[in-house]
Amino acid sequence: MLNDIYNKRIIELAGNIPRLGRLPDPDATATAHSKLCGSTVKVDLKMDGDTVSDFAHEVKACALGQASSSIMASHVVGSTAAELRALRDSVRAMLKDNGAPPADGKWADIAVLEPVRDYKARHASTLLTFDAVVDAIGQIEAKRQGAEATA
Repeated sequence: MLNDIYNKRIIELAGNIPRLGRLPDPDATATAHSKLCGSTVKVDLKMDGDTVSDFAHEVKACALGQASSSIMASHVVGSTAAELRALRDSVRAMLKDNGAPPADGKWADIAVLEPVRDYKARHASTLLTFDAVVDAIGQIEAKRQGAEATA
């Protein structure tokens, strides 16, 4: 049962998280926290226009939160705001609404998280990195809109 979600690939991803740490001058920082398990992910994001140009994160989470963060960190740079929002929605639908994981491409590793669907208590920690990235994108967009409004 739990062996399904803590499989070899999840453990590999959790043990090899890229881009750990903090950015010296992020455009935004966002934190996502799971009250249920205590996991926390803090992301720093820089964007060039609509595209992520740099990323770093601090991950204090279970293996599932670590694996999700590992997948995110491996592919987030070069991704667009719309792509990352769609990814967050896709992962949420995969876990909560029996949706399919991304089929191929750079986000294909998300499929290893599909067995988490059957463990509702693990959904929040799995979604932390996706929620934090979308929050940071929203902050950057709001700052830009505010700057345009005052110009």
